Amino acid sequence: MPGLLIAVVLTLIAGILVLNFTTGEKKIEQSVERLYSAADPAFARAMGVLLGPAILQGNRFEALLNGDRIFPAMLASIRDAKKTITFESYIYWSDAIGKEFADALAERARAGVKVHVLLDWVGSNKMDPTHLAVMEAAGVEVRKFHKPAWYSLARMNNRTHRKVLVVDGKVGFTGGVGIAGLWTGDAQDPQHWRDTHFRAEGPVVAQMQAVFLDNWIKATGVVLHGDNYFPELLPAGNDAAQMFSSSPSGGSESMHLMYLLAITSAQHTIHLSSAYFVPDQLSTQALVDALKRGVKVQIIVPGEHSDAAVVQSASRARWGDLLAAGAEIHEYQPTMYHCKVLIIDSLMVSVGSTNFDNRSFRLNDEANLNIYAADFARQQVEVFNADLSRSRRISLHEWQQRPLSEKFLEHTASLFGAQL
Repeated sequence: MPGLLIAVVLTLIAGILVLNFTTGEKKIEQSVERLYSAADPAFARAMGVLLGPAILQGNRFEALLNGDRIFPAMLASIRDAKKTITFESYIYWSDAIGKEFADALAERARAGVKVHVLLDWVGSNKMDPTHLAVMEAAGVEVRKFHKPAWYSLARMNNRTHRKVLVVDGKVGFTGGVGIAGLWTGDAQDPQHWRDTHFRAEGPVVAQMQAVFLDNWIKATGVVLHGDNYFPELLPAGNDAAQMFSSSPSGGSESMHLMYLLAITSAQHTIHLSSAYFVPDQLSTQALVDALKRGVKVQIIVPGEHSDAAVVQSASRARWGDLLAAGAEIHEYQPTMYHCKVLIIDSLMVSVGSTNFDNRSFRLNDEANLNIYAADFARQQVEVFNADLSRSRRISLHEWQQRPLSEKFLEHTASLFGAQL
């Protein structure tokens, strides 16, 4: 009888592990055929139809570099809120910036603004309980995404990695930053990270609100709607854009598909900023095929200040084919490089929470803002080139000559690539 009980328990544990480490959905198994370039209107049509949200005209965007510009802009919008604030984040830790956000959100709630905050249970595990208490006492609705419960153990590996702030349904923010001291400053030293966030105005903000609502419904069962959340949005600029999301609970492959479609459409250049670059076979092949047709591929990844040694080792293990095909891979030197930006042919920019790895493509809930605007894209290439000047290029020869001990660590780390 004890043996039977042990067998049952082990079977349950094995079942939970399998459910946590697989998506249950069919994966993209073949390379995406190249049918058009990024300049072809058919590319935009495909992105709108295949990814879901339509591409909307009339938007305006501002790129915010590093905490010294990102956090003041976010806090200013929060403090200016009149009706609603919706905020979703993976990281929320116990630093001065965490207190500043908690105080600002609480003050608006006391003023009668409806404030809804969704934090990942894992990503916010370092949050000071007093910050949470301050917000809740003021009337802020705070929920934790996939907090452990007996009935949800199979979803423990599915985290919300999304980073979305929407104020009054009119102004939106998304990008790579979490709420922690590491993101403050201006990337001036290893204690202050390099990252990018975008501020948005115009019709696409409604799609950003819908992305927040997607997980708010999952966490609470409550639908937030009406003019306070979805007001009429008039054109605010001249740029086209779409905001879309992915989740293992539905459409987990859409983010992977977006990257494959974008890379396949490239005709001249691919600029990729990636905090965690662990490409799968299809993504690697798409980049190699781009190089073979003459596309210049430049990639910036973290250098010695990476915050994830295992991920970095798994990443380096996969550089061989890319370097041999002519890709430029550069390691950012001053501090941790947390940017997540893709630029195609200086025409299209994608920014958001998504890393270039399997965890983002298949396991996490992610969200990206795609902007189709040549002038804005060229500005982001200038930002990329500035980061490039602070990076060190890794040659194929250097990669081939790395020590055996390093190769062993990389091989070991790469065995866990499906979870990185």
